[in-house]
Amino acid sequence: MRVKIAFLFFCLVAAAHAQSSIHTQAGTRIWNIHAGKMSYVIGVDEENVLQSLYWGPTIEDSYQWPTPHSQPERASFDLPINTTPLEYAGWGAGLFTEPALKVTSASGDRSMVLHFESADIEDKRLHIVLRDVHSIRVHLYYEPYPEGILGRSSRIENSGATPVQVEQASSATWSLPSGRKYEVSWLTGQWGAEWQLHREAMQPGVRVLESRRGSTSHQANPWFAIGQIDETTEHSGPVWFGELAWSGSWRMTIEETSLHLLRVTGGYNPFDFTYTLLPGKTLETPVFYGGYTADGQGEASRILHRFQLGKILPHHPSPAPRPIVYNSWEATEFGVNEKGQTALADKAAKLGVERFVVDDGWFGERNSDKAGLGDWTVNPKKFPHGLKPLIDHVHSLGMSFGLWVEPEMVNPDSNLYRQHPEWVMQFPGRQGTLARNQLVLNLARDDVKEFTFRWLDKLLRENDIAFLKWDYNRNWSEPGWEDEATESGLEHDGQKAIYVRYVQNLYEILARLKANHPELEIESCSGGGGRTDLGILRYTDEVWPSDNTDALDRLRIQEGFTHAYAPQTMAAWVTDVPNFLDRRSIPLQFRFFSAMQGALGIGGDLNRWSDEDLDSAKQLIAFYKTIRPIVANGNLYRLESPSDDDTKPVEYVTSGQTEAVVFAYLHAQHYGMTYGNVRLYGLSPTAMYRIEQFGTGMNRTAASVPGQILMTQGLPISLRGEFDSTAFRIVRVP
Repeated sequence: MRVKIAFLFFCLVAAAHAQSSIHTQAGTRIWNIHAGKMSYVIGVDEENVLQSLYWGPTIEDSYQWPTPHSQPERASFDLPINTTPLEYAGWGAGLFTEPALKVTSASGDRSMVLHFESADIEDKRLHIVLRDVHSIRVHLYYEPYPEGILGRSSRIENSGATPVQVEQASSATWSLPSGRKYEVSWLTGQWGAEWQLHREAMQPGVRVLESRRGSTSHQANPWFAIGQIDETTEHSGPVWFGELAWSGSWRMTIEETSLHLLRVTGGYNPFDFTYTLLPGKTLETPVFYGGYTADGQGEASRILHRFQLGKILPHHPSPAPRPIVYNSWEATEFGVNEKGQTALADKAAKLGVERFVVDDGWFGERNSDKAGLGDWTVNPKKFPHGLKPLIDHVHSLGMSFGLWVEPEMVNPDSNLYRQHPEWVMQFPGRQGTLARNQLVLNLARDDVKEFTFRWLDKLLRENDIAFLKWDYNRNWSEPGWEDEATESGLEHDGQKAIYVRYVQNLYEILARLKANHPELEIESCSGGGGRTDLGILRYTDEVWPSDNTDALDRLRIQEGFTHAYAPQTMAAWVTDVPNFLDRRSIPLQFRFFSAMQGALGIGGDLNRWSDEDLDSAKQLIAFYKTIRPIVANGNLYRLESPSDDDTKPVEYVTSGQTEAVVFAYLHAQHYGMTYGNVRLYGLSPTAMYRIEQFGTGMNRTAASVPGQILMTQGLPISLRGEFDSTAFRIVRVP
């Protein structure tokens, strides 16, 4: 019978069409949630327990789902609670797989079994309430989006009369179809080498992806994608994928049980975590977004990109393409002053730059990274008349003005620390750990939160600043309060709530700044890609993927980044050579074409650029402006390299298939072999396309070519030598 039902599921897959809806099956407690071309189905079984029933291609509402049943006990070692695909499992009653929730009551009871209590649909969101026999209610939320994404989160409520300790709180558990051979993809890295893509076959056991660092981290990112072995590729096959919208410590557990059930559970990291939940209070978890596609890893990325542009970024659903930025850090480092910045602004404007950004060193006694952090007043020696004369000059050149800040940090050698040493994260009686000569301000404290908001708001009110590069240059080491009961109003056993309160207060500051300054744009930077997630992207317009700006390394970094995040959010700079990290020298055109894959910026010392380089840069920037909307809003295709080279070409195509741009790169030629043809994707096979090749000093137009030819025979590309590169603009012929 089960085989027949499984067969019916695939027979009833609907035709693909964008939608989002929630259907309650008549006379049952079963819900079919539609998001784009995906369905997600849950139902309540005869034991009054909520089960996951289906996650995959769209299933029509006309199909009548049978009432779910709990699975039988396999042995005394595997009770039904372990063999049944529970939608949200509390720890207890013999559960040995990963729980979504673990709570200790005032009586010492650490067990929990959640049963269905109620359900309703409000504002296109399904709200289900589960309840334990004691005092805990769990509110589950499901919000589908037509882009093909389902947002899931939970709210833990203490409805009893005594406090409870929440020791593990997940947003959701995703259950995949059983009986298949899966491979999982994830992203890891380190400073200067973020966004490294990994893929391996799943076996019985647990893979844990996490950050314990207080922030999203360079070391792992809260994204996963799961395909089927020998079936899923970049361009075809099923993919189940998800992202957690949280900027603090997080964990995802990808678990294949001994019975070959595959589950992904994600939310707050339970390491060093306890949240005291007083009577009547609640704890909300971050949203865990998930999706499904039958069209490969590339389409999974494109679904996420469209969702981020349409629903996540501050100016959704139509965020404008990012302006071209010049940042003065490499030219001056801490030696900023009004005269030097004015001269750099003049040079940047002549290239066609649209935003001028002053980096670190403009405030306090900030002449190195050893002092001044926390004293956010303009240095009068460097800017005798404040920032206004420089800002006015930048505006007169037709550019907007941006500024670097690091609001969450403090140097011990600063007036702020001398006045408020209790404001840093610290444990009583223990010396704080320095990193980059700085300590972390305890933003979980309301007084620190208000101080941070006030000085930022004042800075923005007094100066016409369009953009903040918001940096965050170290991880946590002593996550606590020196005198918690006095300073924060918490009991000592509530210190571990810092992991939640800190990030919530950070989000509040960003939201209030955006409300007071609606046109303000912010970049999330954390020594590179250390704080990149869908939580921070609700308040920031772009992220800094890596401090490594070597153009060759960046191709691999940017490839990994785009599996999870939209190219429009990816700040990418052209910097000087030899690069500070790899000591590698790469031609200017290659550096520009590498950076054009995202939001183009320039970070080199323009005072050292030759006239030839300045002229080439001006041409390249003018070209980027013609293709920027395609990169920002188009569909990204990661293409196969026809050579043995490890630099992959990329293609961006408008949603209407009217325009495309292709970038191709060659690290090194071998044996005199030519680069060859690159197969394109996403074009109209019946349309004709005019191909324009661009490079400095040349602009070639080829005869029109049918889209079918470009997507089968491919686009011929000629690259030779070392670090050669080219770009093509492809325009549909009317």
